[in-house]
Amino acid sequence: MKTRALASTHKKVVIVLADKKPVRGYLNPSRLGQADPIDLLTPDGEHQEIPLARVRSIYFVRDFSDDFEPERKAFLSRPKLDGLWVRLRYIDGETIEGVVPNDLLSMLDNGIQITPPDINATTDRIFIPRSALAQFTVLGVVGIARRKPAAAAAALNQPRLFNE
Repeated sequence: MKTRALASTHKKVVIVLADKKPVRGYLNPSRLGQADPIDLLTPDGEHQEIPLARVRSIYFVRDFSDDFEPERKAFLSRPKLDGLWVRLRYIDGETIEGVVPNDLLSMLDNGIQITPPDINATTDRIFIPRSALAQFTVLGVVGIARRKPAAAAAALNQPRLFNE
């Protein structure tokens, strides 16, 4: 059996360092959270290694504009995306809400990837390393139920008394 090498795809990102300085470039998201330091390809074609401890957040963007940070940091109402609705608090006290997949194994990595509240913004998703977070709070579970409620299942199994 032949094994195929993974495709190398780099996404546009803006990395915000701990001192809130933005660094633009391209990175391979499949290695995110597994490799330290982060290997960033700058727009000039140079490789730059950034230690994960210096990173505040990584914004996956559609284009390199100055307004990469979402205007809205919280949902106006309950989100419509499936997953866990979470609130993250940075070490400096700033908070942001987002939706993460309802998969606890993905949260055991070196950071959290969220879908931000403003879906129409330049930013598609945000990766926040654990070292930049002070608190992680689950606000709710959003999506369809995966199993039948116990009361409905019991009503189906209950025998009828008078052949209705």
